[in-house]
Amino acid sequence: MVVVLLALSIPVVVSASGVYAACDCWWRRRHPAPPSPYTHRAARLAERDMLLRAEEIVDDAYAALGPLYDRPAAAEAPADPSAGLKPRPDATPDRAPSPPAPAQKP
Repeated sequence: MVVVLLALSIPVVVSASGVYAACDCWWRRRHPAPPSPYTHRAARLAERDMLLRAEEIVDDAYAALGPLYDRPAAAEAPADPSAGLKPRPDATPDRAPSPPAPAQKP
């Protein structure tokens, strides 16, 4: 007899838990909880912290690698643009440049 009651109690427990889950779901849909201000505030604080860390990383990287990107004073362009140009020996000043070659179709 105890075995029969134990065997019948399993469907009763499953049915009761299903009814409880359905009622709980219905109740939560009808009465939603208001959004917690602490979660929004925590998200804003985490975002601010992330931005501060990113700024620190960029500042540290620029401090370490900034001199690589600065142009040295000796590499600046000369004041006279034609000073660095040397004439080619095969250049002919009285002749116009030749037109570009036509594009070939593949």
